[in-house]
Amino acid sequence: MSKIIALANQKGGVGKTTSSINLAASLAVLEFRTLLVDADPQANSTSGIGFDPRTIKESIYECIINEVDPREAIQKTDTPNLDLLPAHIDLVGAEIEMINLTDREYKMRAVLNKVKDDYDFIIIDCSPSLGLITINALTAANSVIIPVQCEYFALEGLGKLLNTIKIVQSRLNTDLEVEGILLTMYDVRLRLSNQVVEEVKTHFQDLVFDTIIQRNTRLSEAPSFGVSVIMHDANCKGSINYLNLAREIIRKNGLVKEDESNKEVVNS
Repeated sequence: MSKIIALANQKGGVGKTTSSINLAASLAVLEFRTLLVDADPQANSTSGIGFDPRTIKESIYECIINEVDPREAIQKTDTPNLDLLPAHIDLVGAEIEMINLTDREYKMRAVLNKVKDDYDFIIIDCSPSLGLITINALTAANSVIIPVQCEYFALEGLGKLLNTIKIVQSRLNTDLEVEGILLTMYDVRLRLSNQVVEEVKTHFQDLVFDTIIQRNTRLSEAPSFGVSVIMHDANCKGSINYLNLAREIIRKNGLVKEDESNKEVVNS
């Protein structure tokens, strides 16, 4: 049985896609069978992991709207243990097409139910909105990670997202939990970054991951090569940060493998 984790924040530019790709790749490198689901019409996770969305024939859209078997759409990536359920631009129209469907909020859950036993983790990259596709992702997920950037407007809109999560918990998915709040784009040199970290930790305390994702050139470069940062440069800060995040999630869920239990990567 897999753990399904959605990464959601209706605010754009918070590192959602970067975190989805690199968390999925890190879990895969740690030998957990992982599926990355691109649920964003911009298809950045699809292109960021090395696929051209324009050439994708079957995607999450066809699975939701036309009930195509997800196994026909899933692509193997160059990273061992990591598969991709891609997106393309047609996903933009899915929300309108889904409006009149019965059980419209449960369409993605039905898709992922067909393959969830094939994976240890399923990571869903949500679109920067609180529309029907994001609601579908939250309904399908066991938990949600909320990326928050260490910048001035960090907490803006967070209340609205948490309220949406509460509505989903009460009406659509009573098992949904907040896996954690992930601080991204941290710059140790900036006083503002440190202030945001303190503010978020004061507000949300135990919900905040210990791992903080630092600004890193290699992390920014990796998508242009169509690979995760760990495949681009396994020793850079970005790779170390996401491996630590993956280990934190693995420990939190009681899934530590014997050979991993004594390992810890130290940020340098």
